Amino acid sequence: MINLLDLSPLKFVNYCQELGEMPFRAQQLQKWIHKFGVSDFNKMTDISISLRKKLKNSGYIKAPHIISDQISFDGTRKWIFNVKKNIIETVFIPEKNRNTLCISTQVGCAINCIFCSTGKQGFIRNLTIGEIIGQLWVIEFKLRKEKNIKIDFIKNRQITNIVMMGMGEPLLNYKSTIGALKLILSDHAYGLSRRHVILSTTGIIPMIDKLSKECPVELAISLHASNDNLRNQLIPISKKYPLKELILACHRYITYSPRHMITFEYCMLHGINDEDIHALELISLMKKNKILMSCKINLIPFNYFPNSNLICSKSSRIKIFAKILMNSGLFVTIRKIRGNDINAACGQLSGKILNHI
Repeated sequence: MINLLDLSPLKFVNYCQELGEMPFRAQQLQKWIHKFGVSDFNKMTDISISLRKKLKNSGYIKAPHIISDQISFDGTRKWIFNVKKNIIETVFIPEKNRNTLCISTQVGCAINCIFCSTGKQGFIRNLTIGEIIGQLWVIEFKLRKEKNIKIDFIKNRQITNIVMMGMGEPLLNYKSTIGALKLILSDHAYGLSRRHVILSTTGIIPMIDKLSKECPVELAISLHASNDNLRNQLIPISKKYPLKELILACHRYITYSPRHMITFEYCMLHGINDEDIHALELISLMKKNKILMSCKINLIPFNYFPNSNLICSKSSRIKIFAKILMNSGLFVTIRKIRGNDINAACGQLSGKILNHI
């Protein structure tokens, strides 16, 4: 028996062929499951009775189970899911013109960035396609139900943007991440624009190059430092992927990026990476032949978590840092803190409700 949430668009076609069915049946199945949120084969009314019988005998549809639902004072919402006796967290960030879902791709994380709570939990395992896309599947249709929106009213989408910035390093779970991305982008499933999907990575260079060819979405690099010595302290895996090589990979990716630009995320840490010299080094890093890369620098105030021994840069220091960057011609934003009262802000996801239930 196979969980149909674990099927990428191509695997849907292969599955239908194994059942002796034509490829168009794969599109029908995707629509029923991912556009309409249907998990009962009997309700898939334009599918023949004989095929429904085959589906019941060979497959099922089962998503991760919600065990906690928290809402922040600012409207941010965090769900904790049980995935085969492990814990993952997913965050919903509503705004005036868009609703963003922050999705996890691993249970824990092996990168162990010093400013991120997820890494302190250690790495447990990769998520399957079904466990990744299941977060979107559950929440999209839960929100529709809460707002009394007809389940088959596909135009009134609740989730408009996806960021793969939750627990884990997406490019170290490449196969499942790509499978989920292709469902998110498929017109027969969620049909989101590539411009509305962002994958965040610490910089796994071979996989960045592979992503550009197989499924180019918006790319965000967890940079957080302006030189190799500092970055090696903050992000241990960066020893394997030096900044010079990472920046070259980013230049290669820009050609494929939907907006032809890269986002660089920079967590502001008091006394560590927030001095003027770091801003000037960052400017130099973004230049190639004296021309600035097409990019955005997203400055992220550090969000506290227990035993981190780190302090967020002062607001005044962040503004000075931003001004230095902007004066060079770089496009700079300062991320608004959302959901930190429920530990849903950037760097706070940890899956603390026991790793085993």
